[in-house]
Amino acid sequence: MGAVTSVWTENSPNLVIHGDNLEVIRTLPDESFQLIYLDPPFNTGKQQTRQNVSSLRHSGGSRVGFRGSSYTNVRKTVSAFNDDFVDYWAFLEPRLEEAWRLLAPTGTLYLHLDYRESHYAKVLLDALFGRDCFLNEIIWAYDYGARTKSRWPAKHDNILVYVKDPKRYHFNSAEVDREPYMAPTLVSAENAANGKLPTDVWWHTIVSPTGREKTGYATQKPEGVLRRIVQASSNPGDWVLDFFAGSGTTGAVAAKLGRRFVLVDNNAEAISVMARRLGDGSAAPLDFVEYPARSARRA
Repeated sequence: MGAVTSVWTENSPNLVIHGDNLEVIRTLPDESFQLIYLDPPFNTGKQQTRQNVSSLRHSGGSRVGFRGSSYTNVRKTVSAFNDDFVDYWAFLEPRLEEAWRLLAPTGTLYLHLDYRESHYAKVLLDALFGRDCFLNEIIWAYDYGARTKSRWPAKHDNILVYVKDPKRYHFNSAEVDREPYMAPTLVSAENAANGKLPTDVWWHTIVSPTGREKTGYATQKPEGVLRRIVQASSNPGDWVLDFFAGSGTTGAVAAKLGRRFVLVDNNAEAISVMARRLGDGSAAPLDFVEYPARSARRA
């Protein structure tokens, strides 16, 4: 079997690749990416959907509006994907092995999961990277959406952080946006004005259903969370990889911060969302590529 030609080289433009991520990343060269952020399906066992609700004038509608007209709500599914795997780790493990191979010697992996799988991921990544390469477990806490009354409501995600080499990884805390002190009167006026470095617990809202960031993608993550990651673990000009790219938040943030990016997703809806989000010239030069056909068009 002959060598497979990579869809990417060091001199490529930013790329959005539509294809099976394992097939794609196996073509990429060793140690090519300073930062890899992964937000895989969480194995919730559910069909993940995002819906838009609009009002339609209807004679038999249940709501009465302007001048006595009646309306009904119309729900449109914007995006959906299956978040249910018979063997989740048979799916994820080979992709994490490739992520380790693709990380630069000073590189960092951020694996974004939730309480269902994060403890299994920790054991796997300890074996794959080495326990001394574990840097942090970030808790992203938010307070939005439905609440159960039968247990403590789950309102956080887990982001496991591993470095390729614990003796020479890149982490630039000076570049990370500061946040307000919870008790500013207990620190100096100068420190209070500058703000503090975020800890490993990040309080940050989810993407607002009515906010400017909203793309309609079911599991879109907020730019504020990715901004901290990209600022801390890469430099301007570095390559960033996300092969569960979804709505393209990693690429959007990387472009704004002067990093270069490769995004991969097998979901046609995700590619469509990223084309709308990134294809406006703000991430230029940018190519969209079909794999394995590898027919590219410049945005």
